[in-house]
Amino acid sequence: MTIATFAAGCFWGVEQSFRQLIGVISTRVGYCNGTTENPTYKTVCSGMTGHAEVIEITFDSDIISYETLLNHFWQIHDPTTLNRQGADIGTQYRSAIFYHNEQQKQLAIDSKNVLDASQQLSAPIATEISPAAHFYPAEKYHQCYLEKKGLASCH
Repeated sequence: MTIATFAAGCFWGVEQSFRQLIGVISTRVGYCNGTTENPTYKTVCSGMTGHAEVIEITFDSDIISYETLLNHFWQIHDPTTLNRQGADIGTQYRSAIFYHNEQQKQLAIDSKNVLDASQQLSAPIATEISPAAHFYPAEKYHQCYLEKKGLASCH
């Protein structure tokens, strides 16, 4: 099994979207790449911890490739906005790919460059590509939140 970590705004909808892909074994929402140990939803939302709301995806690379996950990531959010997705504003809602090895790093950079060069988007991509730092799982009530609430999406 392989791990991928993405930030694309509020983690509830991002998780719901990735959970539907064949080859995704499990997901966890949480916080990554900040400066505070053991952050909580409240502290992350303060904007003072530097964490992004992320989804950690465990996937079977024999069934779904990292490239396919990257393509899905680009399609489900607006990667051209800095620290914002829709009405959600703040550094915790930034667009980011947190890679776990050099291969993921290069694939992320290449996919970003191809999408930027395609001119399909109205502005340049603002997505951060950084090494994955410590992942802190979000509180239990955030895990599979939309599924628990019987909702198809956040909107």
